[in-house]
Amino acid sequence: MKSYKKIVVTLLVALFGMGMAQAQFRFGVKAGVNLNSINFKDAAANLNHDNNCGYTVGIMGEFTVPIIGLGFDLSAMYTRMNSDPVLNNQEAELSKNFLEIPLNLKYKFSLPVVGSFLAPYLYTGPTFAFQIGKHTWNDIQSKTCQTAWNVGVGVELFHHLQVQGSYGFGMNKAFKYIPVNTGVNPVVIKANNNYWTITAAWLF
Repeated sequence: MKSYKKIVVTLLVALFGMGMAQAQFRFGVKAGVNLNSINFKDAAANLNHDNNCGYTVGIMGEFTVPIIGLGFDLSAMYTRMNSDPVLNNQEAELSKNFLEIPLNLKYKFSLPVVGSFLAPYLYTGPTFAFQIGKHTWNDIQSKTCQTAWNVGVGVELFHHLQVQGSYGFGMNKAFKYIPVNTGVNPVVIKANNNYWTITAAWLF
């Protein structure tokens, strides 16, 4: 039994070593759109929000081990997130610009017949969005850094074009609403920013 385990481990190490030897690094450009939804926790009746559309553009790098299909990508994106919550029947303008850095673990499927020009993949990982400039509107304050966890699916065409879509689960409080006229102990209402993102990337 021990000899069998040694053989299996040796084969796995050899396979991984062969994959690392053939590992590929590519870089390219990426652009797309996002649709974000701010979820105010225990929001008051005078505070609500609709979904808003923004955009993202930047560069990315990808590291892939072809044999086992695993890899990761890292991007640096200029991202615009449009947020217009309504407070006391007045629409706030909290549209903000971010330097967004997503880091994803990626798994590509190797398909028979069509594998030479089509490769679907799954990916997941954290993203860090650093706000460019500070923004406050009335009683609503925005956070300098927003973090989220992305889960997505995509397809690579002709070894160059990647089209993908993901959903980002907001992990920290993107905004906080502090009503100023609530007495000595004001109620603090916080919000998460969850969003869909669809992008297309061209890798060289």
